[in-house]
Amino acid sequence: MSIDNLQSDLAGKDPETVLRRAWETFGEGLVFATSLAAEDQVITEIIARNKWSIPLVTLDTGRLFPETYTLIEETEKRYGVKIQLFFPDHVAVENLVAQKGVNSFYQSVENRKECCRIRKLEPLKRALSPYKAWICGLRREQSVTRLGTQVVEQDTLNGLVKINPLIEWTEEQVWGVIAARKIPYHPLHDQGYPSIGCACCTRAVKKTESLRAGRWWWEDPEHKECGLHAKPVGSLS
Repeated sequence: MSIDNLQSDLAGKDPETVLRRAWETFGEGLVFATSLAAEDQVITEIIARNKWSIPLVTLDTGRLFPETYTLIEETEKRYGVKIQLFFPDHVAVENLVAQKGVNSFYQSVENRKECCRIRKLEPLKRALSPYKAWICGLRREQSVTRLGTQVVEQDTLNGLVKINPLIEWTEEQVWGVIAARKIPYHPLHDQGYPSIGCACCTRAVKKTESLRAGRWWWEDPEHKECGLHAKPVGSLS
């Protein structure tokens, strides 16, 4: 089956159906890149419950919250899985800090994107390089930058297919499943952090703010992507 047909067939389908078809289609060429977000924890539970041998990878930028590491261990123990961590190149990080300072990302969008490229984009490219398709937990309602995202897309940046099984889900659906299935989640979610990344680039939000308002809060909403999910990711039409 062609990828454009796969997108058409899976549009509107429930996450378990999407993941099952992805596993049947790509097999050992499929990987799940988890950020340990609430959405990703739901996906991990589905993968583990169905006993699909899909590898799980995550990025350790060197600036994560301590609670994130605790959640990694709790998730591995709960579901009997191993989450492989990928780290940035230490020379690139050392050069960045030496040249621009430890917190250069606050100074400009360009500096912040450079930090994200070193700490996130390049490690992700290494993590994904052996595979044909990757799964992630994007949802359209998360931000204005994700409104056009489809359940299946061609990720031209990394050169593979991208599967978004929760793309049509609401926040209520995510937390309803977490409660019903007793899925472990990041404790900072209970402290007003709906979206969690690096500790230096994440803050709690007010109830009147958007879900992504606490990420890179000093920037305009249209800039609030690290590049992992930014275009060029094209439709398959």
